[in-house]
Amino acid sequence: MSSYVKISTAALFASVSAFAAYSPAMAEDASASAAYDAGYDDPEPIIITGRNEDYLTVESTSGTKTNTPLVDVPQSISVVSREQLDDQVLRDIGDILRYTPGASIGQGEGHRDQLTIRGQNTTADFYIDGLRDDVQYFRPLYNLERVEILKGSNALIFGRGGGGGVINRVTKAPSAKETFGSAEFGIDTFGSYSITGDVNLAIGETAGFRLNGFYEELDNHRDFFGGERFAVNPSIAANLGESTRVQLSYEYVDDDRVVDRGVPSNGMGVPLTGVRDTFFGAPGANVTTLQAHILRGKLEHDFSDSLSYNSTIQYADYDKLYQNIYPAGFNVADNTVKLDGYRDTTERENFIIQGNLIWDVATGPLTHKILLGYEYGQQDSVNARRDVFFTDSQDDQITFAFTDPLNIPEFGFPAIARDRASDVEFLSFYLQDQIDIGANFKVVGGVRYDRFEIDVIDAAAIARGNEGNFSRTDDKWSPRIGLIYKPQENVSLYASYSQSFLPRSGDQFLSLSPSTVALAPEKFENYELGAKWDIRPDLAFTAAVFQLDRDSQVIPDPNDPENSIIIGTRTKGFELQLAGAVLPNWHVSAGYSYLDANQRGNFNAAGQADNARLSQVPEHMLSLWNRYDVTEQLGLGLGVTHQSSQFASLSNNVRLPSYTRVDAAIFYDINENLQLQANIENLLDESYFPAAHNDNNISTGEPINARFTVRAKF
Repeated sequence: MSSYVKISTAALFASVSAFAAYSPAMAEDASASAAYDAGYDDPEPIIITGRNEDYLTVESTSGTKTNTPLVDVPQSISVVSREQLDDQVLRDIGDILRYTPGASIGQGEGHRDQLTIRGQNTTADFYIDGLRDDVQYFRPLYNLERVEILKGSNALIFGRGGGGGVINRVTKAPSAKETFGSAEFGIDTFGSYSITGDVNLAIGETAGFRLNGFYEELDNHRDFFGGERFAVNPSIAANLGESTRVQLSYEYVDDDRVVDRGVPSNGMGVPLTGVRDTFFGAPGANVTTLQAHILRGKLEHDFSDSLSYNSTIQYADYDKLYQNIYPAGFNVADNTVKLDGYRDTTERENFIIQGNLIWDVATGPLTHKILLGYEYGQQDSVNARRDVFFTDSQDDQITFAFTDPLNIPEFGFPAIARDRASDVEFLSFYLQDQIDIGANFKVVGGVRYDRFEIDVIDAAAIARGNEGNFSRTDDKWSPRIGLIYKPQENVSLYASYSQSFLPRSGDQFLSLSPSTVALAPEKFENYELGAKWDIRPDLAFTAAVFQLDRDSQVIPDPNDPENSIIIGTRTKGFELQLAGAVLPNWHVSAGYSYLDANQRGNFNAAGQADNARLSQVPEHMLSLWNRYDVTEQLGLGLGVTHQSSQFASLSNNVRLPSYTRVDAAIFYDINENLQLQANIENLLDESYFPAAHNDNNISTGEPINARFTVRAKF
């Protein structure tokens, strides 16, 4: 047996129990079509791609901006590979988070990705190849090599926000090594179907062109729900000599669907039952549309074997609309429903450029990997909102007798409630050093400087005769330090501390106001102890125990929504993950998290502590996905997810019940180029409520359904 896998059970137990838990290195092995792998020797790609059926990633750049084995990153990172996306037929970020410990999906008001990581709710902490992708929409997964979920505050790498963590999507890259392609067709028992294609063309020996695209017709168990979306992503990569590589890409995304904000609570602390499929909206009026254009260019240059530079530039244009009528309450005794609504539009342009100089150098007995980087960006946004107006009530809310379907009285969207334009400019510099001290100790440390400027014109406030022009400039330093002890090459024990911050303009630049413009940014601090064990090259076990503190968050008072309160929060917990091949034909992705997330510093009128539990944070989350290949042609899949009860909002008045969902799959390879696949979701037909937006916008889980997929390679 090689020394790589030789470790005693006692040593493992002592290592892990010394830190009480563990961090995550779940992902996929890096190999085959590395970005810009077009025919040069010993590449240093910005991103790593490639297939490996064991669901395991062993190396990534996301945690440090350098190619670093995950066992040497002092941070909890979950990775979902392309193979796992395909095996489970995961279509959205929300599907992924069902199998991600420490992170839970939010409803997103039926028009966007929204998640909570370590108790911190966000609509903007999304990245694509390491650059911001922060507009509110549902991100497709058709063109990805993997999805990375990085836990804990880490402004050094990602800049502002990301208080609980971030999600980074790693896109497929062109290859000059071979010409290949694939196509996929899938359809489910609700009537939803999709078509996906991926073609790579080798151009000579030094360049490659890749085209990914998909179309999806949307449907589910909910009455009146439907829609369609499609996207296309051409990209080209080439070597400009032996030391320089470039890649250019363009993506267009178009999404048009019904906005569905679920069902209300029953007024007695739980979701309303018996209306799983009932649409509490207005057919034809509940709509959302998105058109996104994303252009990206990458450049890499090796000055020597020890010194390299990479730079990425991105321009993105987003045009977003959503319009909805939604439930605001339900009276069981009177059998009446209350509705509210609004129409919201957003236009945003993002221009971001990022550069990194990486230097491998030795100073006496120490070896260093030094990162010196910068990031500059401009984000211009225009947002407007119009409140609904019901003719019968002469108000923006109305209560009427419940029927199925609803018989909604006449309404329109005449009243402007918000009309804002914001210009954001930010500049960042960061320095990081990864230091090897002998064979057993490593230090990862650094600091980032961010200058964040925002100018806001609130036309609606000006029209009402109020102050409507204000601005804010913040200068913030964000440190990170991680200490790693490696008793063996494949085992690491670490302790880390990191910070992040969020300006008062919020996730979407909409919360800056005359009352908050004088406040300093919110601060996040993450303390973490962890252990990572690469049991074998194809199997990894990780654990982490952590505490994440957030200070001076301004939120609506749950007991008086017209006023705001300033609170702090604390999330304590631990995570466990196992990913890879337990046996050559048995591949596993498993995780568990325990989260204790509460307010801090909130007091009632009597001066007593009144700290609510944070919303949409299940105390226990457990997930297990297995793929077992019975023969070379036949494979079986089985998955289980459990989520304990959670509160729908910070009011703690409505609790979503706990649930356990079982999924299954069968795979059959007709030949090496043609595969058939059937996935059964919610095999036991569990009735459950997976997510919410507030006490009266609660999503209902899908009943048992099946999806059939044909996948071809050529």
